[in-house]
Amino acid sequence: MRHGGRILADALLAHGVKLAFGVPGESYLPVLDGFYDLRDRLRFVVCRQEGGASYMAEACGKLSGQPGVLFVTRGPGATNGAIGVHTAFQDSTPMVVLVGQVGGDFVEREAFQEIDYRRMYGPMTKWVAQIDRTERIPEYVSHAFHTAMAGRPGPVLLALPEDMLFAEAAVADAPHYKVVRPAPAPGDMRALQRLLADAQRPFVLVGGGGWSRPACDALRAWVEASGLPAGTSFRSQDLFDNRSPSYAGDVGIGINPKLAQRIREADVLLVVGARLGEMTTSGYSLVEAPLPRQTLIHVHPGAEELGRVYHATLPINADPAQFVEALAGVKLDAARWRETTRQARAEYEAWTEPRPIPGKLQYAEVVKWLDGALPEDAIVAGGAGNFSGWVHRYFRYKGFRTQLGPTNGSMGYGLPAAVAAKLLAPQRTVIAVCGDGDFLMTGQELATAAHYGCAVIVLVVNNGMYGTIRMHQEREYPERILGTALTNPDFAAYARAFGGYGEVVETTAQFAPAFEHARASGKPAIIELRMDPEAITTGTTLSRIRADALARRR
Repeated sequence: MRHGGRILADALLAHGVKLAFGVPGESYLPVLDGFYDLRDRLRFVVCRQEGGASYMAEACGKLSGQPGVLFVTRGPGATNGAIGVHTAFQDSTPMVVLVGQVGGDFVEREAFQEIDYRRMYGPMTKWVAQIDRTERIPEYVSHAFHTAMAGRPGPVLLALPEDMLFAEAAVADAPHYKVVRPAPAPGDMRALQRLLADAQRPFVLVGGGGWSRPACDALRAWVEASGLPAGTSFRSQDLFDNRSPSYAGDVGIGINPKLAQRIREADVLLVVGARLGEMTTSGYSLVEAPLPRQTLIHVHPGAEELGRVYHATLPINADPAQFVEALAGVKLDAARWRETTRQARAEYEAWTEPRPIPGKLQYAEVVKWLDGALPEDAIVAGGAGNFSGWVHRYFRYKGFRTQLGPTNGSMGYGLPAAVAAKLLAPQRTVIAVCGDGDFLMTGQELATAAHYGCAVIVLVVNNGMYGTIRMHQEREYPERILGTALTNPDFAAYARAFGGYGEVVETTAQFAPAFEHARASGKPAIIELRMDPEAITTGTTLSRIRADALARRR
């Protein structure tokens, strides 16, 4: 006989879980008790706010390829944790969320902190359920892990009534989940070969979830052998070695205009894994909906995604690894496209040459220094904001799962994701690149980093404002600025307050020594980069945006 909390803890262990993230709550006390006896095999990482915990669980799922696990208490805990669940849904990240719930004797009374999680979480998860019987915990948990990993990966949620967790039962654990992977039909691969063989201007676009290192390596080898140009979807740059002669750049916010034109003019577009969402398609303009100008070959593990927005000439329901394995039999005349691919690569290399910006601190030079100084397996985590544009443009991702970023544009992601990465891979260098507004969304998780000895290095790009919104204000309502100015702390002192290392950088020359000091400290560290507010994007300034907007109004 075991109580429900111990049965649940044992079930997680049976499915290979080594890290679970959360903020403790009285609604799931038996689970914490269950973790006690497993603490040498399953670590419960205590965070400072459920939003940060949910980001950590999502980043753990993204980095490991196995479901990240989040525990939140009922009501306020569940609402705080929603941000990471939405991130997991849009990023196709496997995640299992476990939420405390009122007991069965109080349900539907609007009891203390009661929420109907099926209604609340239904639109942003693959499955929501409540475990009402203690003996069914292993069944529900097994279902949750299978669902999170099947087809297009994503988050699932289980509600845990208190009385169910305290009750006891004698029940066997379910074995480790198995992943069901759809594979392409032979006829699909023959059709793909015909379409590509006849193409004059083909392009390969890689993205989405469910990838593995062998699949990425095999795809790159096939693309290079076929002489094709390739790019990556928004914040999926680490799925294709950016040093490859076939790599033409990332297809997302701030896309290279020449790359955008190349995709528009492609006659065959092979999309592997990417959903073709708003950010990747530049507002559905690179690939028009519902009928693209390009001959679209859309490969996706989720059958429900094929045909949802785009009518593909050849839709293929396949897991990335299964599809790439089948690609080995597709042979193409590489000589036909080698010159086109060489031009695409040259355009990428020109695009990633640092451009000067206003101010004494040249942010592009900082990113290029990091590109050369960090180990190839270093993990770069980032949140959302214009500050991330420099990293997207100038940093070259060299290995699988070296980029952690939210495709749903969720602020505050960088620091918690970096902490999770350091816990999961303590031997790797982990940095977070955050904006000033972005960082303080979850900056308290520096306490979590300090508590667990996670020596992450955080770059806080400080321009004193919510830069993305200010940019849009200047474009749409020039000289009518409201609600975007920020008063910030001394971020270096903030780091020291948590027992970490902090340093302020105001010129380009100061950065490299500051980074080495942070790395040598062996502590969680913040390097504050004080930016000129005029440097609003990699390609323009605030004044230029304002002047252009005023000129249009005249």
